[in-house]
Amino acid sequence: MNSAPLEKVAVAHIATDQPPDEASARDLDYGWQSGNQIELLENGEAYFPKVFDAMRQAQREILLETFILFEDKVGHELRDILVDAARRGVKVVASLDGFGCGELSPAFLAELAEAGVIVQMFDPASKTLGIRTNWFRRLHRKIVVVDARVGFIGGINFSADHLGDYGPEAKQDYAVQVVGPAVADLHHFALAQSGRKVRSRRGWRRRDRRPSPWTSADGDGLVRLIYRDNVQHRDDIEEAYIHALSKAQRRAVIANAYFFPGYRLLREIRNAARRGVHVQLIMQGQPDVLLAKLAARMLYDYLLKDGVVIHEYCQRPLHGKVALVDDDWSTVGSSNLDPLSLSLNLEANVLIRDRAFNQQLYERLDVLSKHHCQTMPENRTPRLWLWRLTVGFLVFHVMRHFPALTGWLPAHKPRLKPFESRAHDR
Repeated sequence: MNSAPLEKVAVAHIATDQPPDEASARDLDYGWQSGNQIELLENGEAYFPKVFDAMRQAQREILLETFILFEDKVGHELRDILVDAARRGVKVVASLDGFGCGELSPAFLAELAEAGVIVQMFDPASKTLGIRTNWFRRLHRKIVVVDARVGFIGGINFSADHLGDYGPEAKQDYAVQVVGPAVADLHHFALAQSGRKVRSRRGWRRRDRRPSPWTSADGDGLVRLIYRDNVQHRDDIEEAYIHALSKAQRRAVIANAYFFPGYRLLREIRNAARRGVHVQLIMQGQPDVLLAKLAARMLYDYLLKDGVVIHEYCQRPLHGKVALVDDDWSTVGSSNLDPLSLSLNLEANVLIRDRAFNQQLYERLDVLSKHHCQTMPENRTPRLWLWRLTVGFLVFHVMRHFPALTGWLPAHKPRLKPFESRAHDR
């Protein structure tokens, strides 16, 4: 396939560590929005039909951010939907990560661009000696907003490994569909991060009051968008976890694929258990990255001795990034609790204050912990305890200071760049 000229879809290079256009860092500090309907979507079987149906109904605009897009059956279906939407006049902006989407073929991307889809790559880089070197400060968010009226956010990428028929390596993951006032914030954020011009803070909350095709009843859930960047919102997601755990009274459940947080969050988890909160952690037992499991296990003794219950999910790789506290606080998003997500990557979560949603998420996680996990026993007299203590100490402090260590690497500013077919020819 010959690539069409891309001048019509090119945009100015945007330094993603700086808020673009009119969206200052202050503008991108979002508050709680009431009156929302939130639907939990578990795995690709629930997520892809909802997202694809919303895209097929799009009349004006589709904004998409994703870390991974593969050329498999899910990626091909997404491509066909976006191409069709663009050809019927819908404005489509697809912001893809240069590392996670680095294997997409020029032909795949060119087909999108030729149809009028604005394809943007975050920090693309060619391989060096066959190895990708753009590992850090990734665009790790997974956000879709359609017509500024329905939004999706979570941890699910556009790839077939989020479907059960993929096999034993299929991922266990979560996302949410949001309908209501909070979609205005998701829309504003996605526009600003993609480099589009956005209204000032005063103007962006104007509502589209037409009935939504995705819901027939008014919602009453509170939703707040939070995110981390490498400028003024470096710790927002971590602080949200710490604050919720500090207020916990009855229960707290955290299901997270890559768990190696800093000391402050670890201490808050431990302190909650000490004061009688039933704290459960659901970790990877069948990891897609072995180092993630080994690193998390270095923290087990510290947490188990104070009453934290730790489960390892063993049915398939856990990819979720969700948590709940007591009866009405929950979070779903893209952020793991490890140095990459908490200190380097661009991430986004939603906080949710809704009892019905909290209970639904709790029930789903309860099924995992009771039927598909092994529970870690507290080992009060571990063998080779001195060796474990020494290795644990070293790993803990290396990982804790990992973000600072990456500063020794050659500096560069990640940028969002328009797709140009010549840059992808190899």
